[in-house]
Amino acid sequence: MSAPRPTDLKLRRGSRLLELHYADGSVHELPFEYLRVFSPSAEVWGHGQAEPNLIGGKRNVGVTGADPIGQYAIRLRFDDGHDTGLYSWDVLHDLATNRETYWATYIERLQALNMSRDSDIVKLAALPKKHYPAQP
Repeated sequence: MSAPRPTDLKLRRGSRLLELHYADGSVHELPFEYLRVFSPSAEVWGHGQAEPNLIGGKRNVGVTGADPIGQYAIRLRFDDGHDTGLYSWDVLHDLATNRETYWATYIERLQALNMSRDSDIVKLAALPKKHYPAQP
């Protein structure tokens, strides 16, 4: 069974949220940052990976537009140039209903690699230490 189709979508650029309304009266607000780091694109998910690539530095990402894709999805255009993810109704519903779990896992992964929501740079301290011979 496929996920319900939103009855209304609203881009809240000031608060950086995508608001989803459903026929059952439920409303979900998805932050642009969350949508960007979980984009259903090859950049984020590679080709068949079980876990998304870790994307940092997107705290202040904006959405410049949303384009309908047939009757099954939207394409979000982010102000960092990313626009290749097609957010099907199934993907949006999954992101909405699992937001807390997905977000907590994302934050844990960032912390484990000493990465930041404000920078996409991996700090050298997070990388495994290599032991080199003493220099003469």
